Amino acid sequence: MENLNRKIVAILATNGFEESELKEPKKALEEAGADVHIVSLESGEIKGWADGNWSNSYKVDKTLDEVSQSDYNALMLPGGVINPDLLRRNDKAISFVKSFFENKKPVAAICHAPWLLAEADVLKGRKVTSYNSIKTDIVNAGANWVDEEVVVDEGLVTSRSPKDLPAFNDKLVEEVYEGKHDMQMA
Repeated sequence: MENLNRKIVAILATNGFEESELKEPKKALEEAGADVHIVSLESGEIKGWADGNWSNSYKVDKTLDEVSQSDYNALMLPGGVINPDLLRRNDKAISFVKSFFENKKPVAAICHAPWLLAEADVLKGRKVTSYNSIKTDIVNAGANWVDEEVVVDEGLVTSRSPKDLPAFNDKLVEEVYEGKHDMQMA
């Protein structure tokens, strides 16, 4: 079992995230010893989506205005349809996502979350997967899309849907563990 002690991971999400895709990776990271912050557009709480309906609320730890990629070892992006569609229209969210790639830090995106990666223009030449309904968007962004449970390409972890969460979470924890170790603490 990897020990992610002293690793800090950002989960970027807003209202309408697929609940299991935030809750389960967060739990896997915390069980491995990482600190996990839910980062969102506004402070307060964000509401999940589960089984076609609004679900539980989750406390936002930090807003995008309060953070930088230098505060984190890795970034995790849950899917859901509403959540990534809202985030990809926000310049700060896109800059935040892009900054993890510029600094070669692990990024994990599941289901519809790779929409954010397409918007951030970080998929050219990368092998990735996603929810199949956004395959064309991902291919148009320059990625090599494959239909696999979990794909890892130089620190980028992608999966298709909640049923892939066990494999996704294992690779997420592994990539955070192996990710850059030269974090500067502010």
